[in-house]
Amino acid sequence: MSKLARRDTAPELALRSTLHAAGLRYRVQLPVPGNRRRRIDVAFTRAKVAVFVDGCFWHGCPLHGTRPATNSEWWDWKIKRNRDRDVDTNRLLAEHGWEVVRVWEHEPPIEAAERIWRVVETRRQSS
Repeated sequence: MSKLARRDTAPELALRSTLHAAGLRYRVQLPVPGNRRRRIDVAFTRAKVAVFVDGCFWHGCPLHGTRPATNSEWWDWKIKRNRDRDVDTNRLLAEHGWEVVRVWEHEPPIEAAERIWRVVETRRQSS
């Protein structure tokens, strides 16, 4: 597991490229306020919008998430732990005035970028 990419994955790069092409500017791998060990994948700091690109396997996608047959009890615990950490990260960010957008790795980048753009624009207009 230590050899797996934690950042700059193909879905994350595709999304960032689409966001940049749409004229949105962002920061990458920004520490989460309240827990500096965690990182925001794509952060719009002025609008306070945090975007996470979640892998279907690691975060238990209801459509594409799979469970290995070997050591399934441990994998169930691991994926539940990841999901619990996601919930806690969302809570920490909300407490600091951030809005969280979670994107599954299987989502088309253009659709995810449009959704993110709407959230960022709404937050910019309200401030």
